[in-house]
Amino acid sequence: MTHLWVRAEQRPNEERVGLTPDGAKALIDKGIRVTVEESSVRAIGIEGYEAAGCEIAVENSWPEAPKDAIIFGLKELPEDGTPVPHRHIMFGHAFKGQHSGVALLKRFKAGGGTLYDLEYLVDEAGRRVAAFGYWAGYAGAAVTLKSWAAQQRGEVCGPVGVYGGKEALLADLGAELDALGAARPSAIVIGALGRVGTGAADLLTAMGCDVTKWDMAETASGGPFPEILAHDLFLNCIFARPGTPVFVPQEALSAARQLTAIGDVACDPDSDYNPVPVYDRATTWEAPALRVAQDPVLDVMAIDNLPSMLPVESSEDYAAQLLETLMTLDDLGGGVWTRAEADFIAHSKDL
Repeated sequence: MTHLWVRAEQRPNEERVGLTPDGAKALIDKGIRVTVEESSVRAIGIEGYEAAGCEIAVENSWPEAPKDAIIFGLKELPEDGTPVPHRHIMFGHAFKGQHSGVALLKRFKAGGGTLYDLEYLVDEAGRRVAAFGYWAGYAGAAVTLKSWAAQQRGEVCGPVGVYGGKEALLADLGAELDALGAARPSAIVIGALGRVGTGAADLLTAMGCDVTKWDMAETASGGPFPEILAHDLFLNCIFARPGTPVFVPQEALSAARQLTAIGDVACDPDSDYNPVPVYDRATTWEAPALRVAQDPVLDVMAIDNLPSMLPVESSEDYAAQLLETLMTLDDLGGGVWTRAEADFIAHSKDL
């Protein structure tokens, strides 16, 4: 019997989960064994999983799970260097030239495990079967706006946290902007036709910003893109990959510009293909904005688990998208899972 083990997230400020109680019941009804760890932070309570018929395990006990269990989480494993013997479904951030990803792949290779990277679960046409993109864009635009608002007060954006729902986020952000008594900033969103860009544009529009929406047609020239510098805010919603243009080069830091806040929602600062190479590290919930230039200021927002600001909406949305694929776990030799394993093998074979 296929055994799916849903682990608790161990990263700070991570309350999401990739399987809801309703989804768990559907898997159990199909004959898949489901174990869910208790969690002190998960936005969806354990009671629903118990009612669905899941087995309940102690928080963070996944290293002792049966070796044939498939461990399912979202964000990183603890960086303790230990070999990884299980099959894991998670965001590995290891296949696009990320330097930190090499260590993770070496751990899998040492332990004989397999990484089914959630970013590389794709259908026959190469389209991702599930993505958090919309809520990443939505939350990323919100924090970028908060960074701009802090600039108007002569500050750098302070800590951000989790919201009980999007209405609470909109109310908080609206009050902060209204207190400035200033016109809303202009914004340009690149990748506006995708899930991430749609979320970013929706938040900005809800806040009364004038939004310029660009996608592949507008960036096909490869740059340079002086139009970006003529906006107050820039939201990068295109994931880094070979051939991605550079949108804000190093020279922009000293150029004449209106731009003062960048939201790099894609957040791949250590990728060889980073299209916003004016910063070198992700930002955090405690320090959301990294100041990279003065006179005029330029702040970069690059939090890499943005959807967890709205953990209930983002979990329910993502879990609904992914469930159909999870239902095929008892056939790991076909389709989506075969392609994901092939990606893992290709990227780890020479380590």
